[in-house]
Amino acid sequence: MDELDDVLAAVGPRLRELRRGRGVTLARVAELTGISESTLSRLESGRRRPNLELLLPLARVYGVALDELVGAPQTGDPRVHFSPVRRHGRTFIPLTRRAGGLQAYKMIIPGQDGTAVPDPKTHEGYEWLYVLDGRLRLVLGDRELVMKPGEAAEFDTHVPHWMGAADAGPVELLILFGSQGERAHVRARPA
Repeated sequence: MDELDDVLAAVGPRLRELRRGRGVTLARVAELTGISESTLSRLESGRRRPNLELLLPLARVYGVALDELVGAPQTGDPRVHFSPVRRHGRTFIPLTRRAGGLQAYKMIIPGQDGTAVPDPKTHEGYEWLYVLDGRLRLVLGDRELVMKPGEAAEFDTHVPHWMGAADAGPVELLILFGSQGERAHVRARPA
């Protein structure tokens, strides 16, 4: 039981650190989770024992996996290892883990002979993409573009769209996608 008590005792300070690191008040976390401020305060101070009913909404709000709230902080290898997903011959590597909001992916599209017939689709959301390597063929509505490394595009995904390699070489790109139409907010300093 001592080991379990030690694990549970570490949850409160970890929750406080996550909240403060994100610059969020207890009131805001209470609003987002439906957990009262007093319960959140007691959790952070260790006066309330954490349970799944409380930790699941907190993990969602903070955008972390549940085991990050209750497990020991990882030491050693600081790299994040995401599992690639293969769909329709393409490789998607998720770069974010949080549920909801903007999602980031690296996508690799295998090379084609240039005769691929586009099949534009629509769906909810907003997309921003950046070509890292290769040449991307982007069909967006009635327009067709060939994008090179360093070029970016953004569009509402209600517009019919399709992406493929423009030639025999593979294409690597970064994608920011907001399923509810969230857009990436780009900030730049004035010159």
